[in-house]
Amino acid sequence: MCCIISDNTKKIMAQKKMILDLDTGIDDALALAYAVGDPNVDLIGVIASYGNTYVETAAQNSLNLLHLLGADEVPVFLGESHASTADHFDVMPISQLIHGKNGVGEVTLDVAPRGVEKQSGVDFLIASAHQYAEDLIFIPTGPLTNLATAIKKDAEVAHLIGNTTLMGGALTVPGNVSPFTEANIHQDPEDADYAFTRQKNLTMVGLDVTLRTLLTKTETAAWRILGTSAGEKYADLMDFYIDAYYNLDIDKKGAALHDPLAVAVGIDPTYVTTMPLAMHVTYDRDSGDYGRTIGDKEKLLEPTTTKAAILVDTTRFVSDFQKMMLTVLA
Repeated sequence: MCCIISDNTKKIMAQKKMILDLDTGIDDALALAYAVGDPNVDLIGVIASYGNTYVETAAQNSLNLLHLLGADEVPVFLGESHASTADHFDVMPISQLIHGKNGVGEVTLDVAPRGVEKQSGVDFLIASAHQYAEDLIFIPTGPLTNLATAIKKDAEVAHLIGNTTLMGGALTVPGNVSPFTEANIHQDPEDADYAFTRQKNLTMVGLDVTLRTLLTKTETAAWRILGTSAGEKYADLMDFYIDAYYNLDIDKKGAALHDPLAVAVGIDPTYVTTMPLAMHVTYDRDSGDYGRTIGDKEKLLEPTTTKAAILVDTTRFVSDFQKMMLTVLA
């Protein structure tokens, strides 16, 4: 007699395990939904970071969104609350305009029954790296403070994690904080440099490709038609994001799928064309290009496992993303 294996069981049986490191704003919420919905990975945890909002708010947003998506089984851990070179963190006003003061477009979400785990996010990452090694996919979509802190605490982390795909940086296009600097890298350039120059099997999914992946209210209208609470809430927060892009003159054609593209590339690298490049991050404040992600000219002839995404199959990704969202929000 044959038995039917549920989709949730298939995810648990998936060889590849995924950890998200989110400063949970709106595009992080999309990344979370993508990871929950993709049957090829088992989302084993979320580490909260700072950036779009404060770390505690990011953690609660992740818990509430997981609850909305019917994924309360996924644990959420607190990461570092500020850059290693700072003693506090303040949310930038532009971040509140783009993501809302609560990080999720001023949308009210039901409070999750599950709370934040007692184990720190850094210790969870270290333990998972040792447990899953090459089968672990790590996706940081905010500053790289948690990753750098983990490597400083246990240098083996840099070699153990099979796939680190980050959303951040800009190589071939201007930054969105300065002419050189992208927002996630800008939060902690020192630790970004520490991670870039040590972490093996690292792929940068930066503004070079994410700005080419736009979602519009045509897609969010289809989420509403699903008639589910998840569909309506996600449409509300994404419409807030699209309106912010329009009103702030960031892009009047739609809003970029920054963080979900990083998740998708972490699972299926063929969405992008990459260039092998040993990179570092400039963190000298007097250099004129503070926070710049750029190739290290001293290592141009050395082998590297670090890559920068420079082109993306826009049509395929946006189509696949919409199909995934229609499934996970149903």
